[in-house]
Amino acid sequence: MLAPNFSMTLLAIPLAAYFLGSIPFGLILTRVFGGGDVRGVGSGNIGATNVVRAAGLSAGLFTLLLDAAKGAGAVLLAETLSNDSATWMIAAIAALVGHCFPVWLKFRGGKGVATAVGAFLVLSPLACLAAVILFLLVVVFWRYVSLGSISAAAAMPLLIYFLWAPRHAPSLAVTMGTFAAALLIIYKHRGNLRRLMEGVEPKFSFSKNKGAQ
Repeated sequence: MLAPNFSMTLLAIPLAAYFLGSIPFGLILTRVFGGGDVRGVGSGNIGATNVVRAAGLSAGLFTLLLDAAKGAGAVLLAETLSNDSATWMIAAIAALVGHCFPVWLKFRGGKGVATAVGAFLVLSPLACLAAVILFLLVVVFWRYVSLGSISAAAAMPLLIYFLWAPRHAPSLAVTMGTFAAALLIIYKHRGNLRRLMEGVEPKFSFSKNKGAQ
């Protein structure tokens, strides 16, 4: 039987990570920067790309950094309380779920890309860097943020497998958790996938109130 303190830690980590991930920085910052309710702009997404359209580049950059900090903070908390990589992965997934399905917004949140970047930056910096480079290459060449996000998410399980640590593959929990994170991000981009296949997905622009992501 698990010791009470250990059981409480196992329960507290994902709960804390979920509530950290559920903080809707995009919604808050859009209002602070005078952009109103970001949910009424473009796709209605609370992520950084849509915040740029609603309230400008500065608001979008702050949203990106704070959303990434949620994922990083959740994993760092788990690392402080546990030496188990499975627990770190649980914290990462919990923060991602919190961002995508925040209780405060009736479970209608963002698409999880920035929060996942923050989490995986702590879990595996090399794999995260490779995914970010892939994202940037796709966006630069095709100007579809959604396509860049989907491409990076799809590549992440393979990147984690090869770049987790020198000459060491990740644990099964990390591998499966990375697959789960990738599938969740791709699922949240299902509308973008449909528009990409139909050829009607708007390309990214720094202008306000244009496009959807």
